[in-house]
Amino acid sequence: MIRKIAVFIALGSLVLTAMAQDKPKVERVSPTPTSAADGKAMFKQYCAPCHGMDAKGNGPAAPALKAAPADLTQLSARNGGKFPENKVFGSIKGEVGLAAHGSKEMPIWGDVFRSMSRSEGETQLRITNLTNYVRSLQAK
Repeated sequence: MIRKIAVFIALGSLVLTAMAQDKPKVERVSPTPTSAADGKAMFKQYCAPCHGMDAKGNGPAAPALKAAPADLTQLSARNGGKFPENKVFGSIKGEVGLAAHGSKEMPIWGDVFRSMSRSEGETQLRITNLTNYVRSLQAK
């Protein structure tokens, strides 16, 4: 009986090791610029890989992250029914530390947007329009 348990444990370890080796890895690439006026296009390009097109935290890169991406459709619900605009804006800009992101796996989009914008006003427009798009995704 003890021998059977040892074999079962050994096989279980091999399966877990194989599963750990198959964990997807996030490849960091240079962002493709999108229109500063189009929050939905920015979300699709920059946020959906981790948060998913439905914003529920199930994007294709999510399994490779240390912490699961937030379900962005529940931000208002988790904030007493009020959309936490300043927190979302600050999170995108990189001013708000997010414990869920641990080692800052979420890019500091403010810096990325600044690098692709012609002015600080355009950077602010990008962050504002992305924030407004996330607001539009809130569960009713």
